[in-house]
Amino acid sequence: MGGSVVDLLHWRDMKQSGLVFGSLLLLLFSLTQFSVVSVIAYLALAVLSATISFRVYKSVLQAVQKTDEGHPLKAYLEVEIALSADQISKYVDKTQLYINSTMKELRRLFLVQDLVDSIKFAVLMWLLTYVGALFNGLTLLILAVVSMFTMPLVYEKYQTQIDQYLGLVRTQVNSIMGKIREKVPGAKKKE
Repeated sequence: MGGSVVDLLHWRDMKQSGLVFGSLLLLLFSLTQFSVVSVIAYLALAVLSATISFRVYKSVLQAVQKTDEGHPLKAYLEVEIALSADQISKYVDKTQLYINSTMKELRRLFLVQDLVDSIKFAVLMWLLTYVGALFNGLTLLILAVVSMFTMPLVYEKYQTQIDQYLGLVRTQVNSIMGKIREKVPGAKKKE
C-alpha cells in the first residue's frame, strides 16, 4: 500500500494520479458548496445511475442478441468485501497506539515537562489561531491535497537547492533554540 501511495503522489502513472487528484479536488470543492449529506447523496445517485443504466443496457443487448450471459456485474457481486476479525483488530490496535502516544505527548506539553517544547507548542497554537482566522478547515484540506500531489514533484526536480536552503534554515533554528535554552532557566535539555 505504501508503495502505491508514493507512486500515486509522484505521478508514476499519470492517468491514475490524475483521476485520484481530480476526484479528490472535485469532492472537496463540492463540499465547499454543498453539505456532506448532499454530496454523499449525489455521489450515490451518480453511481446508481451508471450501474442501473449499464445493467439495463446489457439486458436489452442480451434480449436482442438472444444470449444468456447472466448478470453483467456478477464478477463484482462475488468479490469478498468483509473485513476479517484480524484486520479489524490490527486497525484498532494501531488506532489505540496512535491515540495513546498523542495523549502522552499532549500531557507532556500541557504539563510543561520540557519548557522549550511547551513554548514551541504554544507558539504553534498561536500561529494556528491566525491560520484559522484566514482559512476554514476545508480550504486547508484542499491546500493539503494540492500540496501532496505537487510537492513531491517539485522536490524531485529541485532537491539540491531545497536541501541546501533547508540546511541553512535548520542551522539558524538550532542556533536560536540553543541561545534560548541558555538564557531561559530550566530550559536546558536533560542529557
